[in-house]
Amino acid sequence: MSQTFQNIKGTFDILPDPYTDDGGTRIAPSAEWRYVEATVRDVMARYNFDEIRTPILEPTALVARGVGEATDIVQKEMFAFERSDTQYVLRPEITAPVVRSYLQHHLDQRGGVQKLFYIGPCFRAEQPQKGRYRQFHQFGVEVLGTDDARADAETVAVMMAIYDELGIKDTRLRMNTLGTPDRREEYVHALREYLEPYADELSETSRRRLKRNPLRVLDTKLDHEQAILQDAPQLIDYVSDESRAHYDRVQRFLADLGVSYVEDPHLVRGLDYYTETTFELESPDLGAQSALAGGGRYDRLAEVLGSEEPVPAIGFAAGMERLFLALDAAEAERPGLPAPDVFIAALGEEAEQWVFRTTQELRAAGLHVALDLKGRSLKAQMREANRQEADYTLIIGGNELEAEEATVKEMESGEQEDVPFAELSTVLLDKCRTEHE
Repeated sequence: MSQTFQNIKGTFDILPDPYTDDGGTRIAPSAEWRYVEATVRDVMARYNFDEIRTPILEPTALVARGVGEATDIVQKEMFAFERSDTQYVLRPEITAPVVRSYLQHHLDQRGGVQKLFYIGPCFRAEQPQKGRYRQFHQFGVEVLGTDDARADAETVAVMMAIYDELGIKDTRLRMNTLGTPDRREEYVHALREYLEPYADELSETSRRRLKRNPLRVLDTKLDHEQAILQDAPQLIDYVSDESRAHYDRVQRFLADLGVSYVEDPHLVRGLDYYTETTFELESPDLGAQSALAGGGRYDRLAEVLGSEEPVPAIGFAAGMERLFLALDAAEAERPGLPAPDVFIAALGEEAEQWVFRTTQELRAAGLHVALDLKGRSLKAQMREANRQEADYTLIIGGNELEAEEATVKEMESGEQEDVPFAELSTVLLDKCRTEHE
């Protein structure tokens, strides 16, 4: 028996039609992915962001240094390998690669603040679950070259605008400030001292985080651990006056924009490079794994990656798989499969040749045209035209070729019109333009 293959666990195919994967999650069709990506690009253009595309492969050291050696991503979740004494990783996130590209190509020399956005796949070797895959897709922004609080507010604003544009309204924005790394060390010490007496009550994951990076314990979703944290020291009490002032300005600008949020003193995010403002967008419709997007300021990352000068920056990343779950929960309107403007059915070999040639001419004129490529009966071709939901159908046989006229049938109304071959392109373009207005 010949071997058959399936996609690797934790990955999925994006098909022309929606389907349900083995875990019971609806996988959106390619038309919906294009729609979401087009919406992201449209909003980004309105906010004056330029697109950047970085390789899927990056140096392992870049990710380890940028994300943080003690993070779960570096410790357990990277797809890393070696070839010819060079160590590679499939990128688990895109911020560090964007900063690498910014430094490598001297994007600061373009002038002004660099407002960049991206859309692309990432990879993490974690246990697949609903909305979480080993190959997943992110979109996000990076604003590099300014420490102005308006950049923080605009980054949050463009994130919110995308979800609003897609019809996802039931969200909650959480915000906090992390302050600077030097002051944060004082907080880490205080938090560790507070948590150590509770070590036996913590989960294995939280005990490991307590040793390596106590801030990550604040990410816990376990109820009994959240109860322990209720009386824990709060990071806001350890930030400097300058950091407080920056955060106050961010809040004032968000108020001007009408962006509502809740302050969460335990919000720290999971990556080492964050400083100052941090935020996370959630959807209550997604259950325990409620995060849609998140980000913050990372003013020290460029120096960690080798820059001689600091590059103040802020950004966010959003998971597209989670976004589709939120779209499903919100029952948001999305496009169906693209339907042909015209389906041309052929009767006989001579008609097939004419239809094949004319189809290309009509496509070149700008029409979406479908035809049969199996030599099926007229009845089967008409069933296919209905299945594809074509707006108009043409039937071409010997009589039509002799008269040099085609009968153009509007499928919804059933109305028909005889059109000379010489006028076919013009008439169909006018009809389809009116149909789509």
